[in-house]
Amino acid sequence: MTPFDRLMHYQRQTEALGQVAGRLGWDQETVMPRGAAEQRGEETAAMESVLHARRSDPRIGEWLEAIDPAGLSEVGRAQIRLIRRSYERAVKVPADLAAEIARVTSLAQGIWAEARAAEDVAGFLPTLGRVVDLRRQEAAALAGSEGDLYDALLDDYEPGATGAALDQMFGELRPRLVALREAIMGAGHQPAALNHEFPEEGQLRLSRDLARSFGYDFNFGRIDKAVHPFSSGSGRDVRITTRTNPRDPFNCFYSTIHEVGHACYEQNIDPDYGLTPLGRGVSMGVHESQSRIYENQLGRSEAFCGFLYRRMAEEFGDFGVSDARAFYGAVNRVHAGYIRTEADEVHYNLHVLLRFDLEREMIAGRLAVGDLEEAWNSRFAADFGVAVDRPSNGCLQDVHWSVGLFGYFPTYTLGNVYAGCLYQALRAAVPDLDAGLGRGETGAATAWLAENLQRHGGLCEPRETIRRATGMEPGVEPLLAYLEAKFSALYGI
Repeated sequence: MTPFDRLMHYQRQTEALGQVAGRLGWDQETVMPRGAAEQRGEETAAMESVLHARRSDPRIGEWLEAIDPAGLSEVGRAQIRLIRRSYERAVKVPADLAAEIARVTSLAQGIWAEARAAEDVAGFLPTLGRVVDLRRQEAAALAGSEGDLYDALLDDYEPGATGAALDQMFGELRPRLVALREAIMGAGHQPAALNHEFPEEGQLRLSRDLARSFGYDFNFGRIDKAVHPFSSGSGRDVRITTRTNPRDPFNCFYSTIHEVGHACYEQNIDPDYGLTPLGRGVSMGVHESQSRIYENQLGRSEAFCGFLYRRMAEEFGDFGVSDARAFYGAVNRVHAGYIRTEADEVHYNLHVLLRFDLEREMIAGRLAVGDLEEAWNSRFAADFGVAVDRPSNGCLQDVHWSVGLFGYFPTYTLGNVYAGCLYQALRAAVPDLDAGLGRGETGAATAWLAENLQRHGGLCEPRETIRRATGMEPGVEPLLAYLEAKFSALYGI
């Protein structure tokens, strides 16, 4: 075997073990007994120790040194690039620190869930403080003496991005989002919200139909319930979760469509890349572009809303909405809600920017964890014009910080920016898009995304992935133009 063949054989085993570790996380969020949390923490730490040892094995460095990239194909060079990045990061982080992060964050999930249910910020903050401390230690190991701690963590989720560059991009977004929100709120009218009871079994049945309509392959996936919807896995085993609310079926339906966007990205990657670094989404920003374009530009479009209105009438009977146009208004109703995952398209990015700023401050050491609730509530009142009424609607609403995902939040807005670029290119490529969406047929759109982006997996760097798919440099203008056109028409502003 050549050094490249040896390296790839070794890497496939590591990737397979990584999938097993991911399955432990899926199990913990869906069906694990509550009393198993402490044991699961030890199991997760043990798996992370094995994975860290494999990812930092000195043989990887030797194989990389022995390989001449000039003799490899584009795919081979991309594999080497990603393996080298992973190896160089892994060797900087002490094994005991990696295991401790895995153990503590596994336990922290359960502590967060209990604190959220009890509205008990004080009961969670000591655990969060420990998570922040561990992640700061990891960031220091990765960044070295001159590097930025937050950038070191961000690189796990969006390689090549920096906090400063994202701050500049978000600074371009914020004024026009705020102006659009204020114009909408001053329009003097608001579409009616749903006011009906929607049985859980009907919601779950329709959510499965929606998943199929967007291309999710149940031969290689499943839907389960969880407190916080998520997608897990890659290749031939990609699982999603959703949640239900008897008064708000859109929570279930659009959470499902969102997670299907993630899942279809993973399911549609070239099978030849399976269990290799190329066999998963290239970054969380690009991943989020898929979930958001499925959920919003496609799923919340007027054409698709007409189809969903008819399907809901078939499933639930008369649910108090007069026609498809009123239903479209209800789906896209702009209101200053507390919950990010339930936010309309105008407010959503303001939720993300709040978290981005606060987590940068915590990692930099400028915001003490003990002051987080006050900082959150103050910023929320300033950005949304309402006071946070309870912790589960405030700093306890997201699972991300409990599991140590610092640097993850900005990829949600970056994904929206990428989705805006993709949608502009998609509309040009598929001029009769709305006709299919009106029949509940998403195939033309999802096939374009699969061919131009999803099948390539990690072949290119994130921004290059978007450039190749769209033919443009990623920027905020397509997203802002889409939002301003859509909501100006909907609200007559």
